[in-house]
Amino acid sequence: MEKKHNHKDCMQALRPIRDTLDVINGKWKLQIIISLNAGNKRFTEIERSIPKLTSKVLAKELKELEQNGLVERVVKDTYPVSIEYYPTPYTNTLNPVVESLKDWGENHRKHIFGSSAEAPKVE
Repeated sequence: MEKKHNHKDCMQALRPIRDTLDVINGKWKLQIIISLNAGNKRFTEIERSIPKLTSKVLAKELKELEQNGLVERVVKDTYPVSIEYYPTPYTNTLNPVVESLKDWGENHRKHIFGSSAEAPKVE
């Protein structure tokens, strides 16, 4: 006989997924992490590497990523003061998640558009 799950079981299973999505959700967070991993450290470097990303949104997203332990903000004692951003070692724990999302997305495109059809380009 199949065991039925109650609401508490479902919520317990969904909570960690919801937590993950809260941290990486949005149009810009993964792009920012990818930019940092590519070596962009300065605010303007990150901003220029991601088309259509505004300064205001970048500042907000960097702050949230820092609060979640994925980005380290380093203030350099130079004149003028410079600030650099680095992915933390904890950021690497997202690699399997991002890889799984990429694989699923590729398979989904094939499922929807077919393997021979040209899928619409995303900007």
